[in-house]
Amino acid sequence: MTHIAEGGLDDPRVVELLRTHLNRARAETARGSAHALDLSGLRVPEVTFWSAWDGEARATLLGIAALRRLSAEHGEVKSMHTAEAIRGRGVGSALLAHVIEFARSGGMSRLSLETGAWPYFAPARALYARHGFVECPPFGDYRPDPNSVFMTLVLAPPGPA
Repeated sequence: MTHIAEGGLDDPRVVELLRTHLNRARAETARGSAHALDLSGLRVPEVTFWSAWDGEARATLLGIAALRRLSAEHGEVKSMHTAEAIRGRGVGSALLAHVIEFARSGGMSRLSLETGAWPYFAPARALYARHGFVECPPFGDYRPDPNSVFMTLVLAPPGPA
């Protein structure tokens, strides 16, 4: 069972998966077009970070995800990465659903993201689309870039308790 926990940036396995994420993002897009956050970028107060594990014992790291608060109403999905060996098993979907629910319950009305336009990023774009994200213009500090795809999701308010 996938257990998603807030934090984990001090765990060497998380640091290694984040390093893999950064290296792949930079290798699979044009110079200057990779916008993945490094460890220091994930440690700032406006970022919430999660790690996904196989069970509560945290024996095996499955994936990572983060949410950067751009404003009270708008968040950005960052650092989505699933370990290569377990891709296609729903971990990315579980992480993304967790981020969406966290943002919604925190009062955000919109989530956006930037991902790569190159073929390597096609599965990520498909995952985001399955969760309701649609392409949009650049947001925040981003500028138009042929190597980037920008996506957004309008969040419905949380339902009654």
